[in-house]
Amino acid sequence: MKITSDLVKENERADDLQNGCYIIQDPEKFCFGMDAVLLSGFSKIKKEESVLDMGTGTGIIPILLSSKSQGKNFVGLEIQEECAEMAQRSVAFNHLNHKVQIVQGDIKEAADIFGAASFHVVTCNPPYMIGQHGITNPYMPKAIARHEILCTLEDVISQASKVLKDKGRFYMVHRPFRLPEIINIMSKYKLEPKRMRLVYPYIDREPNMVLIEGLKGGNARITVEPPLIVYEKPGVYTREILEIYGMV
Repeated sequence: MKITSDLVKENERADDLQNGCYIIQDPEKFCFGMDAVLLSGFSKIKKEESVLDMGTGTGIIPILLSSKSQGKNFVGLEIQEECAEMAQRSVAFNHLNHKVQIVQGDIKEAADIFGAASFHVVTCNPPYMIGQHGITNPYMPKAIARHEILCTLEDVISQASKVLKDKGRFYMVHRPFRLPEIINIMSKYKLEPKRMRLVYPYIDREPNMVLIEGLKGGNARITVEPPLIVYEKPGVYTREILEIYGMV
């Protein structure tokens, strides 16, 4: 069923998130992926905590987290004006203006925008690719979302460390091939890796995502959680994936 609203523009659609919320997207441009949903499921938000999602894109992560946690407020930071405006319309569409805020701005300036030690939790689904890894998408919003064009991994982690309170938590989804770099940079900025989970498309394939949690000022000890398998067989999600999506 097509959702009609003055908040949904031509060529856009309002996709049902299966949790009472919708997300406005333009399929011609950029739509959220499974990695954002898995990150929202991996992140642990406590009652009354404040959360910043850096590079929020469509606003999917703060909207999902606001619906599944008791956090006090959720902020999405997005550098692209068009994406930030669309994300704000999704917030309004779901009547979440009292709880979710979208701010247009640069991740590299997060500490200047919000101030040091402003959040209990930072989440990020950053661009994965550097240099010639992957093929740069000719459509700029997609390219920015997938390649380190406007910010680097170190920009993300260094700014997350600055805006987090002491013992605040950082949650990120990334690619396993960059794990050594991720752990080194997190340790450099005192975001000690504490919890990690690898995501496998099938049980007999190599992992293609890693979910990682860091604790600001934490001790050096990490827990590796059981693998998360996406598909039982082609086109059939595992029960755990269905639970994360809220479909069972």
